[in-house]
Amino acid sequence: MRAAVLHEIGQDKLEVLDDVEAAGFGPGKVKIRVRATGLCHSDVSAMNGVLPQPAPFIPGHEGAGEIIDVGDGVTGLAQGDRVLLCWLPACGACPACKRGQTQLCLAGFMNAGTPNFKRPGGDVFGFAGTGTFTEEVVVDAGCAVPIPDDVPFDIAALIGCGVTTGLGAAINTADVAAGSSVAVIGCGGVGISAIQGARLKGAAQIVAVDPVASRREAALKFGATEAVSPDELADAKQRITAGEGFDYVFEVVGKSATARTAYETTRRGGTLCVVGAGAMDDNLQLNMFELFFDEKKILPSMYGGGDVLTSYERAIALWRAGRIDLEGLITHRVGLAEINEALDQMRTGAALRTCIEI
Repeated sequence: MRAAVLHEIGQDKLEVLDDVEAAGFGPGKVKIRVRATGLCHSDVSAMNGVLPQPAPFIPGHEGAGEIIDVGDGVTGLAQGDRVLLCWLPACGACPACKRGQTQLCLAGFMNAGTPNFKRPGGDVFGFAGTGTFTEEVVVDAGCAVPIPDDVPFDIAALIGCGVTTGLGAAINTADVAAGSSVAVIGCGGVGISAIQGARLKGAAQIVAVDPVASRREAALKFGATEAVSPDELADAKQRITAGEGFDYVFEVVGKSATARTAYETTRRGGTLCVVGAGAMDDNLQLNMFELFFDEKKILPSMYGGGDVLTSYERAIALWRAGRIDLEGLITHRVGLAEINEALDQMRTGAALRTCIEI
């Protein structure tokens, strides 16, 4: 089958090959025919080494498709079912799951180190234990979440990560208060979803911050009350909050520099919500006095900070009701052959989300 493969970490181009085979099918597994997948910046981060990932590997973790085979012992799923791929499924038995923090379950990470593809030349990994830039993928049954018939594959793919992460950061993790002031630093697909979440929660002011003009323009369409470049953020803080700082600031870039800016832009007693996935050697510096004196809450948000299955259902319900715009997030639709062009757009910040139709 066809798949887009990165041979070595640090390469900026993927090679679309036709000699890849989905491996590992057996008890407890399902094989999925991928119909659509989103291109997320986390895929780029894995390619350039910011996020740890063994190579060679197939990127992609926002996917949706149809089940084509079911392994022994799998219940509740059948051939032909329409599903989205959950890259971080909950096991239901670990301490995190028993506490109700299923987004912190590490069971899914155990599969990330096992190759789930192969080529004549050897094994190939799938990013985050999935790897959706391919025609077929084998995953644990828990990774396959059934979706209603009225949910298109491209919309389902986005719900599988970016939408759930951004909405959940505002709704679950930060629990934005009605009438509050919000700034969102980084307005790709996840940042736009955080903006939509803040709007749903009733924030009075939502300032979108991004260096790319097209993203700032898009943010206004999704609920931001104004959009500024990073150089204009200090002025917006002064105008909107009289210099005090915003009630909530979302860092959706994954860099210590923007996290520090976000901290300084948050008012005393306010909330900094860290959503971006950054590198393990990129350290955020805070001094002990400011931590004590300013009493700012620093809340990391992993996969939306809540039960992902519940979050999927909520996103679908909000989309059906017209309360959130998911179609508007998809600014580009391409096939596997055009994937490198889509990667270039992602790196320049031109696209909110690229849908790869497979």
